[in-house]
Amino acid sequence: MTNKKHKTVSLVLGSGGARGLAHIGVIHELQKADYEIKSISGCSIGALVGGVFAAGRLHEFEQWVRAITKVDILALMDISWGKNGLIKGDRIINTLVDLVGDKKIEDLPVSFTAVATDITHEREVWLSSGPLFDAIRASMSLPLFFTPVKHGKGFLIDGGVLNPVPIAPTFRDKTDMTIAVHLGGRKDRDSVSKLEKAGKLKNPDNKSPMHEKIGKFISFLKSDEDGNKGKEKKLGSLGVANQAFDTMQSTIARQKLAAYPPDATIEISRNICGTMDFDRAAEIIEIGAEETRNFLSRLEGSA
Repeated sequence: MTNKKHKTVSLVLGSGGARGLAHIGVIHELQKADYEIKSISGCSIGALVGGVFAAGRLHEFEQWVRAITKVDILALMDISWGKNGLIKGDRIINTLVDLVGDKKIEDLPVSFTAVATDITHEREVWLSSGPLFDAIRASMSLPLFFTPVKHGKGFLIDGGVLNPVPIAPTFRDKTDMTIAVHLGGRKDRDSVSKLEKAGKLKNPDNKSPMHEKIGKFISFLKSDEDGNKGKEKKLGSLGVANQAFDTMQSTIARQKLAAYPPDATIEISRNICGTMDFDRAAEIIEIGAEETRNFLSRLEGSA
């Protein structure tokens, strides 16, 4: 029997916008518990975090994202004047390449697969070779937000459209267990206080008038999932599209997890933060770590 204190893992990282920063906390806690991550399959934000980890640069990425502010988020948005997406995404990807390096997937020390959706041929696409950030950019091309990526004779968009928790790429892995991280878990009634509790880690607090104006602009891009108590919730077109996409992903994810159950699943509540809340990285990472500690405690209790 494999030593329970050291197991090799195939890690499946799901899609879900800024909630995906919880993947960082998940990875840290698994490593602390002496689980060796040998393989990663991810889509959208899961492909981003997983790809950076596979490249051995998670620490640098985490330091960067913990320091990011609403101003930085706005600065990274290179507006597309076309009709197939709001953001081109080149500025974000170039920033990440500078941070992580221009690497090829086949050269990474950890096996990695990014999952995207080919909307031209209506099929799932597994990207396991070639430039790392080309694969990540394709996998995280959220419809209406990012422009699609040309791939062969088709166009690729967010992998979460067809497979928000891509377990199938790990089927042939020779690891001890497969752990999936599902970012569309059931809503947490205490999500706001949980985020505030995690916020004791302290993110930069910017209160200048300019920061407030930028914050209002960023809020336009957010889904505003918590809404305003006592007030009628009003969503812009992007907010409606985002909530519709989130609902679709949660439904598909439940079906995928039922059809292809992993050995274990770590669930992150889908309402812990808004899709664009990347400036709350510290809190979200801590929530991922906390959920993983709870998961490991239950796992050890059932052993």
